[in-house]
Amino acid sequence: MLKGVIFDLDGVITDTAEYHYQAWAHLANEIGIKIDKKFNENLKGISRMESLELILKHGNKADAYTKEEKIALADKKNNHYKELIKKMTKKDILPGIENLLQELKNNNIKIALASASRNGPMILKSLEIEDFFDYVVNPVHIKNGKPAPDIFLDALKGINLKAYEVIGIEDAIAGVEAIKRAGIIAIGVGVKADVRVNSTEELNYDFLVKVAESYT
Repeated sequence: MLKGVIFDLDGVITDTAEYHYQAWAHLANEIGIKIDKKFNENLKGISRMESLELILKHGNKADAYTKEEKIALADKKNNHYKELIKKMTKKDILPGIENLLQELKNNNIKIALASASRNGPMILKSLEIEDFFDYVVNPVHIKNGKPAPDIFLDALKGINLKAYEVIGIEDAIAGVEAIKRAGIIAIGVGVKADVRVNSTEELNYDFLVKVAESYT
């Protein structure tokens, strides 16, 4: 029986990928590294520091900065990113998601956010949907990032449910792997999972219930 749904943020609830790309590309350019949108696909679903490490490796500068300098670079990117997302509104919610959240709430389904983004709460507030969420994972407290299951295990604990009572929704391969390693049914938006959908428009309460029933 479906009792909870755990959402990723980027690519599932809203699409901040372009803002992330703009902020990372701006930072990379400042330190003499060029990245394009194809490379940016590697940064989806992983933490800020992991993203920075991939960029530095890409530019053959993995050992060019101290730990403190890397933290400063990541913070600089994040400050730029936060400026870019300040203009987000309800119009930036992906198709079907707000209706899905309302349907889940109407049916007393617990809702959690499991995003590697530390800006998750701020984005939910900008989108005016923060009240739908029973629990938001703080990625600062998560030891291992996706594809490790840690963030989804924390979400399960936060909504006090078992893995078999929950569905996880992701749009990144690393995220789907993390869901599966946590023992949760995975729905992939545009990526291979237990169940794959092409668009968030395909997601609704009845569909999720059928998915849950098919795996019990």
